[in-house]
Amino acid sequence: MIEYLVLASALAFALFLVPGPHRQFAGSAGWAGMVLVLVALLPEFAAENNFVYPAMTVAALPFLWITVRRLLARDATVEALTRGAAIAFVLYAPFAFIEPLGNWLIGVVVGQLAWLLAQTGFVFGMWAWNTLIHNGFRVEIILACTGIQSIAIMLGVAFAVPATIRERALAFLAVAPVIYLLNLLRNVFVVIAYTDQWFPYLPAIAGNGELGYESFFWAHNVIAELGALVVLIMIAWGLFRLIPALGDLAADLVEVYRGDLMRAVGRDTEPAVRPRG
Repeated sequence: MIEYLVLASALAFALFLVPGPHRQFAGSAGWAGMVLVLVALLPEFAAENNFVYPAMTVAALPFLWITVRRLLARDATVEALTRGAAIAFVLYAPFAFIEPLGNWLIGVVVGQLAWLLAQTGFVFGMWAWNTLIHNGFRVEIILACTGIQSIAIMLGVAFAVPATIRERALAFLAVAPVIYLLNLLRNVFVVIAYTDQWFPYLPAIAGNGELGYESFFWAHNVIAELGALVVLIMIAWGLFRLIPALGDLAADLVEVYRGDLMRAVGRDTEPAVRPRG
C-alpha cells in the first residue's frame, strides 16, 4: 500500500513539471500522497520509537492544507516549493522503483562501508549481501541508508529557483558528494555503536522488546537523525549563499505559511501575499 502511495505521489509530482493547466492539481496530489505516506508509516515509526517522523506527520497536516489552497490559487512561491519537491521525487524515484538500480546503490554503499569499518580495525562479518553482523547484532543496509533521499531533497531545493549553470554546478558539488560521504560516516557510527552496545540506556523509552535495541535507538533514531538535520541545515545555508534567490524563496515561504497559520487561528487578518518575479 505504501509503495503505491509513493509511486502515485512521484507520478503526480512528475506531471507537475509538465507545463499545462493541470499543474496545480498534480502538485496538490503529490503533496497529499506524501502526507498519506507519513500517516501510513506511523505504526512503523511507533515500533521503532522514532520521534522525528511522527512530529513531521503532525506538522504536515496544516502544511498540506495551506499548500493545496495556495497551489489552487496559483501562488508563485508555493509553486516554486512544489517544483523543488517534484525534482526531488523525480531524482529519487528510479532508485526506489527500479529494484536493480536501488540494489546497485545499496551494494556500493555496503562495499564502501565495509572498507571504512575495516580501516578502523572493527571486526565484523557479512550475514547477507547487505547485512553486517558483529557480537550477534545485525545491521541491514537498505535504500534509506544510502543518503539518496537527502541528496534528492537538497538538489530539489537547489533547483527550485532559476540559477546560472555555474550556480547549479556548485550547488551539486555542495550537496551530492558531501551528503554521500557524511552518510557513510553516519553508517559507520551506527554500526559500531549498535553492535558494540554503546548506549544501553533508558529501556523504558528506547527499548522495543528486542535485545540491545536501545543502542540502535540512541545511535540511529536520536544522534544520527539530529546530526543529519544539522548537516542539512548547514547545506541549505550554503545553498542560500550560492544561489541568492533561494534565500528570497525561503523568506517568502516563511511569510506565506506563518501568515496563513496566524489567520487560521484568528491572530492575523493581513493577507500574506508576496508577489515574486
